[in-house]
Amino acid sequence: MRIAVVTGASSGMGREMVYQLADRFGGLDEIWVIARRTDRLQALVHQVPVPLRLFSLDLTREDSLETLKHQLKNRKPDVKILVNGAGYGKIGRVGSLSMADETGMIGLNCQALCAVTHLTLPYMSKNSRIIMFASAVAFLPQPSFAIYAATKSFVLSYSRALNRELKDREICVTAVCPGPVDTEFFQIAETTGRIPLYKRLAMADPKKVVQLAVRDSMMGKEISVYGPLMKAFHLLTKLLPHKVLLKLITIKGKE
Repeated sequence: MRIAVVTGASSGMGREMVYQLADRFGGLDEIWVIARRTDRLQALVHQVPVPLRLFSLDLTREDSLETLKHQLKNRKPDVKILVNGAGYGKIGRVGSLSMADETGMIGLNCQALCAVTHLTLPYMSKNSRIIMFASAVAFLPQPSFAIYAATKSFVLSYSRALNRELKDREICVTAVCPGPVDTEFFQIAETTGRIPLYKRLAMADPKKVVQLAVRDSMMGKEISVYGPLMKAFHLLTKLLPHKVLLKLITIKGKE
């Protein structure tokens, strides 16, 4: 049985990924969709042409990971595509957020991502793909978004190293690094602060971001960066000292 596994499938780019994988990959027998909100997952069932297997799981909980582990062991699927899309961010200076929010970002964005990858890798075959949702904030530290940016820097570094480790198995890992994307993400992020105007003006269409991510993954690219603005930003972070850029974005954030 050839499957895709998508975490964070109930909203945003995770949900969009389910739509596009179902439309573009006719060889999939099932897509395993994972998220906490059961009603959101159930709503997907009649919206895609591929059978879905629903998992209402909180991936920061050990019992949820055990459930996934048990299902993989029992069914022994051929996981052709793994999409690690679960994650969240909260805006605010370190210490101004609750400790649960600060550590929770690390738990879901990093620890759960590693756990799902660890559990899934034994079931992946030659020419399979792993798509990791990182972010353009991974390229540069982000004051007032420090922990979220640090988690995405982790995802980018982890993805690039894993991509190298899996070369001999011919499995490609792609880190998706968009700028701000017009999804529900910011409804959660802005419960504790507001994003700067320049980021709001750079919002991208999630459908286009995911289209590029899938294409870049199939082409074997290590990083997928959507849009000329974010590509320029990526280049800038390589050319200029981060100290200089941090001063600039701090000034912009106050305007």
